[in-house]
Amino acid sequence: MLGAIAGDMIGARFEVFPTKRTDFTLIPSTATFTDDTILTVAIADAILTNMDYDVALKEYARKYYYLPYGRAFKRWSRTWDSIPYGSCGNGSAMRVSPVGFAFKLTDEVLYQAKKSAEVTHNHPEGIKGAQAVAMAIHMARWGEDKEEIRDEISSRFGYDLDRTIAEIRPGYKYNTTCQGSVPESIIAFLDSDSYEEAIVNAISLGGDADTMACIAGGIAEAFYGGVPEKIKAKVVESLDKDLMNVVNDFYATQLR
Repeated sequence: MLGAIAGDMIGARFEVFPTKRTDFTLIPSTATFTDDTILTVAIADAILTNMDYDVALKEYARKYYYLPYGRAFKRWSRTWDSIPYGSCGNGSAMRVSPVGFAFKLTDEVLYQAKKSAEVTHNHPEGIKGAQAVAMAIHMARWGEDKEEIRDEISSRFGYDLDRTIAEIRPGYKYNTTCQGSVPESIIAFLDSDSYEEAIVNAISLGGDADTMACIAGGIAEAFYGGVPEKIKAKVVESLDKDLMNVVNDFYATQLR
């Protein structure tokens, strides 16, 4: 989960001003989190406390109301009911990393990823994006190699993962749908040799940088065995006590 949060923080400054470069400072002193982090922590809290996903998402969105949530999600978070709004946006995939870490059985990972997505993103692509990311994290965490991850995600979800970042980068355009950003975010991880490179790959596509780095970062954390200490320290410094308590509880109880 810290890998996803760090990806959000590193990518946030490129959301408005995208880049195709790879030589940027990885985590400047001004780095801060966005709604991607808040909703990731909300999913983790729901898992820890057996809270319904929609309740947790609304609770966190209302507490951290000042962050740049998507327009449809913001409207949904302020309603009394919890009717999903049919989105295929990548928000479902961005917040799902705790599911991939917490559940041990493949069927349970896929089921919980679907549940976490469909409270808002009940479009088939929105559900598929969340399941693909959770599945990639799950496989990485339990020691599957990159080719096994590539083959399984490609065959199960129909994503074209037989591309490289160098091939994608020149023509890639900003896209906030799952189908237009989740495969590329997974490739950012597959085409890396370290956690840091996965994040740089995702951001350098010039797309929805914080969300794509959040997705790639969650998978990279699982595969590479954690987040580099310097980056982890910046995350810990940036999160308030309530958020950090959830993160610590999640690692203590779910990652044994």
